Amino acid sequence: MKLPRVSAVVAAAVLTPAVLFPSSALAADAPQPAGVSGPDTASESDPTQEELDRAEIEKILADPESGISVREWAEKALAGTAADLRRFLETGLQEARVIDDRVKAMQILAVGGPAVKKAAEAALRGTYADLVAFLKTGRYEAQAADDRLELTRLLDRPTTGRGVREAGEKALRVNTPAALRHFFEVELPKNQADDDRVEVTRMIATGGPAVRKAAGAALSGTYADVVKFLKEGQYAARAEDDRAEISAIVADPQTGPHTREAARKALEGDAAGLRRFLETELAAVRMSDKRVKVSQIAETGGPAVRKAALAALEGTDQAVLAFLEKGWAAARAEDEAAVKPTTPPTTPPTGGPGAQPVEHPTGQPSATPAPSAPAVAPAAPVVQAGARSTAGTGPAADTAARSGQLAATGADGLGWEAGAAAAAVAAGAGLVVVSRRRRPTEG
Repeated sequence: MKLPRVSAVVAAAVLTPAVLFPSSALAADAPQPAGVSGPDTASESDPTQEELDRAEIEKILADPESGISVREWAEKALAGTAADLRRFLETGLQEARVIDDRVKAMQILAVGGPAVKKAAEAALRGTYADLVAFLKTGRYEAQAADDRLELTRLLDRPTTGRGVREAGEKALRVNTPAALRHFFEVELPKNQADDDRVEVTRMIATGGPAVRKAAGAALSGTYADVVKFLKEGQYAARAEDDRAEISAIVADPQTGPHTREAARKALEGDAAGLRRFLETELAAVRMSDKRVKVSQIAETGGPAVRKAALAALEGTDQAVLAFLEKGWAAARAEDEAAVKPTTPPTTPPTGGPGAQPVEHPTGQPSATPAPSAPAVAPAAPVVQAGARSTAGTGPAADTAARSGQLAATGADGLGWEAGAAAAAVAAGAGLVVVSRRRRPTEG
C-alpha cells in the first residue's frame, strides 16, 4: 500500500509534544542506531569519526524504508558539522523515526478497514514498541481480517461475476493473509475485467436497439470504455429503448384507456419513471383494462357469457385472464347452441287431432301427414322465442333477449368503446327478425 508523502513540518504540527516521546525515553525505549561509535582514537590512516558518521547517514538516506522526517533531518545533518552528524545519529534519528512511524500509522488508520482502524488506534495509544509491532506485523493481521470480511460480502452479492466468484472462493479456501491480499491486488482486477466484458456481451443479446449499439461500441474499445458503459452508458441507452417501447404502447390501437393514459404520463417523466412504468406499473394498468373488457363482455353477452364473465370479475387476475383466453369462447359457444332451432323429427306423429289418413292405391289408409305439416314446425320455436322477447317481462324475456343479442352481434371484435349502446343495437336487431317472421300469420 503506497502512502502519501507528508511534510515533516505538517507532521510536527499534528503530533504535539504530549504525543511524542521525550528524547530520554526514546533512547531507553528503542535500540541505538547501528554504526554509532565512540570518539575517534584510530590512527591518522584510519577513517575519522566524522567520515564514519557521514557514511552511516548516507546509508540511511539510501534506505527506501526511511521516512520523510528521517530524510530531512539526515540531509540537514550532512550539511552541518561533525557535531551535527553525531547528534543526529545519537538522538535525532530515533526522534525522526518516531515521527515517521506515527504518521504512517495515522495514514493506515485513515484508509483501513474496521480491524485495521482498531489495531492502529491501539498502537497509537501505546508505547513505541507497540507502534513498531503494529507496522511490522499487526497491520497485516488486521488487514487479513478486513480482507476476509470484504471478500465474504463480495461473494454474497448477486451481481458478482463468475470469474471473481471462483477466484474469491479459492482465496477463502487458502485463507492466509498473503492469499487474501493477492486476491484483492491481482486476481480481483483481472477477473473483474473479464466478468465486465461478459456482462456487456449479455446485454448485446438481451437489450434493446440502443443498448445493443452502445454495448457493441464499448466492447470494441478499451476496458475503460467497458467500465464507462456499465456505470453510465447502459442507463442512457436503456432510457432510449424504454421511451421507444412506451411510445409503441401508446400508438397500439389494442392498448386500453388506462394503459394509454399511464404510458403518456410516463413519457413526460425521466429515465427512472420510464423504467418504473415498464417494470411495475404496466402490468397493473393492463390488468385494469382487461377487467374493463370483461365488464363490457358481461354487459353485451348471452346468459352463459354473462355468468362466466361475472364469475371471473369476482375472482383473481388469473381468473380474468383465463376467461379472456378460453372461458369466453366456451361460454359463447354455449349461448350460440342455445338459440339454434330444434331439428324436426324424421317421422311425423301417427296420431293426434291434426293427423289425416291418406288413401293408397291398395285402399289401405296411411298415417303419413299432409305435406304442409312439417313446414310450420321448425319456425314455431323461433317465433315463440321472439314473441317472448318482445313481451319484455320476466327472467325468460331477459334470457331470450341476451340470446338474440349474441346471435345478432356476435362477440368478436368487441372494442373498448362497446357497452350499453352495443347491447341496445343487438336487441333492436332481434325485434326486427321477430316481426318479420310473425307478419304472415298476423293477417
